[in-house]
Amino acid sequence: MPAIGFVTCRDATGSRKIAQVLLEKRLVACANIIPKIESQYWWKGSLSKAAEALLLIKTRKELREKAMAEIKKLHSYELPIIEFSDSVVSKGAEEWIKKETK
Repeated sequence: MPAIGFVTCRDATGSRKIAQVLLEKRLVACANIIPKIESQYWWKGSLSKAAEALLLIKTRKELREKAMAEIKKLHSYELPIIEFSDSVVSKGAEEWIKKETK
């Protein structure tokens, strides 16, 4: 089953670094980078906001844990937020994701 991952990063450069490694290791079939988002969140008891980049990744459900472990190694944040959701995609897209990942 396909899965889509959402990872907020400090900037597009950090997103690109993570995407490149995930793609090279065939943990994801595709990575999309939205270079500028505004995030608002609680951090260490204070309400915060920051400009960030959003990394969207397409993979298989069984590769989520490996992808998360790799992201944690590469990410610049003390606590990277890595979210995955199961995804329903078209038949062709599902086959492509399977083919392009290990």
